[in-house]
Amino acid sequence: MAVNSELAELKASHERLSLLYRVSQVIHSTLEPKKALDLILGQAVRLTRASSGSVVLINPHTGFLEIEAHKGLPPNAASLKLRVGEGITGWVARNGRPARVNNVKMDARYVMIRESVCSEMAVPLWVAGELRGVLNVDSDRLNAFSEDDQELLESLAAEAARVIHHTWLYEQIRHKARLFEALAGISRTLNSTVELNDILSAITREARGLITAKMCSLLLLDATGEWLDLKASDGAGPDYLQKPRLKVDESLVGSVLRRKKPLQVANVLEASHYQNLEVARREGLVSLLSVPLLFGAEAIGVLNIYTGEPHVFSNEEIQILAALAGLSAVAIEKARLYEKIAGLEEQLRQNEKLSALGLLAAEVAHEIRNPLTVLKMLFHSLDLQFPEGDMRAQDVEIIRNKLAQLDRIVEQILDFARTAEPRFEAVDLNRLLDELALLVRHKLAQHNIQLKRISSANLPLVRADAAQLGQVFLNLLLNAVSAMPDGGLLQISLKPLPASRSLPARVQIEFRDTGEGMTPE
Repeated sequence: MAVNSELAELKASHERLSLLYRVSQVIHSTLEPKKALDLILGQAVRLTRASSGSVVLINPHTGFLEIEAHKGLPPNAASLKLRVGEGITGWVARNGRPARVNNVKMDARYVMIRESVCSEMAVPLWVAGELRGVLNVDSDRLNAFSEDDQELLESLAAEAARVIHHTWLYEQIRHKARLFEALAGISRTLNSTVELNDILSAITREARGLITAKMCSLLLLDATGEWLDLKASDGAGPDYLQKPRLKVDESLVGSVLRRKKPLQVANVLEASHYQNLEVARREGLVSLLSVPLLFGAEAIGVLNIYTGEPHVFSNEEIQILAALAGLSAVAIEKARLYEKIAGLEEQLRQNEKLSALGLLAAEVAHEIRNPLTVLKMLFHSLDLQFPEGDMRAQDVEIIRNKLAQLDRIVEQILDFARTAEPRFEAVDLNRLLDELALLVRHKLAQHNIQLKRISSANLPLVRADAAQLGQVFLNLLLNAVSAMPDGGLLQISLKPLPASRSLPARVQIEFRDTGEGMTPE
């Protein structure tokens, strides 16, 4: 009898192992998370001869138990959310131990989903060493599940946990691939435009889509470095758009700028340092991820992502948003530089026009002044005198007044063309020449002229009128361009000269070109 009993046990064990092997092949046939859960549950219900069942996982963002797959339950079962510890399923999730209930009507823990259920069995799902959910089966019969059924379900749960782990890893990798692919597309979008407003709008639009968020906003540091101003948003309502600017030293997102590190807030409505709580409540904003916009070592603003539901941002989401913020900072600075260059080029064109107009006016005035002086001298030498009442006397007076008026006009034109009184201030010559080089780079390129700078980083500041000195440098540079019609090399050298008892620290500036030079004449 003992031998027969052992043989029966071995046979049952062999059948159970064979069954688990076949089940394992079925549930390992897919890497799609939802499909894998449906396969696991279908096999669990079939093996235990259950009437219904469910796979319940713990939502890492909310902490609730949520039904991810169900079989034989009402359609609205998927909307059920249980706290850990609530119901038989919640008890298993809290204690990490199986539960087999022969009569659910006699168990105070039971939460009814289907009225005809009589028995329930639930086992924990341990995924990578963490309790991540519960595998649950129900039956319309009393005392429906035996110890063998429980052992079989636990074995199936262990195999299912490995499948779930693999599908999650696969999904994470696939999600990362999608994020990086999207990031590459965003990079192309940002590089395709140089208009600052278009770039800011593209950043918020793409960031919101990348993380699937409720709203995204971008704030830039103002010129004083004390305030953050809203420059672009996507998904924001009127309340958020009209909220006041944020002070860097006093706001929550200001700390992101100061620390130059990402920050996530589980619920902004419960954050003590979050400003504009009423705005967040009206806009339906809950979780926040804020990352700094870093250009080199400088923080120029922050990029904010808001969700409408509680959400714990993953490391991948934080890293991908930080990468987007880095690309965005470069694009923003590129657009700013483009605006600066466009402004300088326009200023150069206007300066050239004004300079040409001033030179032309001075030349014309000078040419008019000489014959006008002769006319005045000849008129006075005529000493025209006419009797009182003679109409010619009035004509003489009119001529005298008009000659005086012409003289005043000529003098005003010459005064306008003359250089104004200089305004002395401390001038950084390296910076002045940097701006000048940026201004004329296209002109030099068009004439095939290479600009070479020889300077020292520790040049002393000089007292001068920056505008007039810049005009002098510009004139010298344009003269050099004219002297090299076929291209060449223009070298600008700056050399500090030591101070003496009678003279302060000075700088020697030399413009040298490879042009033809001046003619003997």
